[in-house]
Amino acid sequence: MTQFQRIERPRVAVTRKLLPQIEARMNELFDCRFNAEDRPLSADEIAALMQDADVLVPTVTDRIDVALIERAPPSLRLFANFGAGVNHIDLAAAKAKGILVTNTPGVFTEDTADLTMALILNVPRRLGEGHRLMRSGEWQGWTPTGMLGHRIGDKTLGIIGFGRIGEAVAARARAFGMNILYNKRHRLPASVEEELGIAFEADLDRLVARADIVTLHCPLTAETNRIMNRQRIGLMKRDGYLINSSRGELVDDDALIEALQRGRIAGAGLDVYNHEPAIDPRFLSIPNAVLLPHLGSATYEGREASGEKVIANIRIFSDGHRPPDQVLDGWA
Repeated sequence: MTQFQRIERPRVAVTRKLLPQIEARMNELFDCRFNAEDRPLSADEIAALMQDADVLVPTVTDRIDVALIERAPPSLRLFANFGAGVNHIDLAAAKAKGILVTNTPGVFTEDTADLTMALILNVPRRLGEGHRLMRSGEWQGWTPTGMLGHRIGDKTLGIIGFGRIGEAVAARARAFGMNILYNKRHRLPASVEEELGIAFEADLDRLVARADIVTLHCPLTAETNRIMNRQRIGLMKRDGYLINSSRGELVDDDALIEALQRGRIAGAGLDVYNHEPAIDPRFLSIPNAVLLPHLGSATYEGREASGEKVIANIRIFSDGHRPPDQVLDGWA
């Protein structure tokens, strides 16, 4: 069997429950096995699910490591990932096994940027603390010095990682009158910077030190793992804020918690965590930490669009062609 051989009706194993209309469409087109319980599957359960399958549709909750890939049946030729991030898949092991990997890029850009901007507004204005105060029934009314936060207009936003989502966040932040610094591996042309109203900062430490709010939008790699470590968090302004809607592993939890507890920084807004769904319990008692349950992509529109991309990748692959959202290259 060649890599792009036609498959009449591919057998597709799906690890998590998707939107009803997406599952219905997949059932029309493919021979599908679904996870009706919508819970994370163990490695043994995924291995059993993908037996005799041509395609596995994993999500970010699945660890597709080398051990699991070695258990894939000879029939399996495609991991059609539901979602843009693929750091949960061992790409080298997949390629070695002859399994193609696709993802669903671009569909969650606006959703994640909206969520990030909500945190950028929420944390400095202490909206989470205000919500909890109202729910407690202990609010004593307006006072001139009550629940003071910081405005974001004229503040400097430091964006670490400037792909599609970083650019979308910058556009929103500019509308609120923020000054934008960005850091990425390759600087954008001056004409693009001028058009977007942004300024490049090559030195990551200097960006962190200059920014009033730091927001993370880089992929998880060996280089970016714990990119916000103790030393770098220590460079932040005392009235600075850290926002993370990208990957939990970008931040050293111990260093961030210590900085928040000691008032070394003013607050944090987090949508992602190390070891999800577990969360360090110390975060729960920190009033100036706004915690969200990984909502960045949680819109009906985005999840439907992601499902449609999965379907398109499987259909094109099963027709014997290279799928449009291939992650690995170098295939004949």
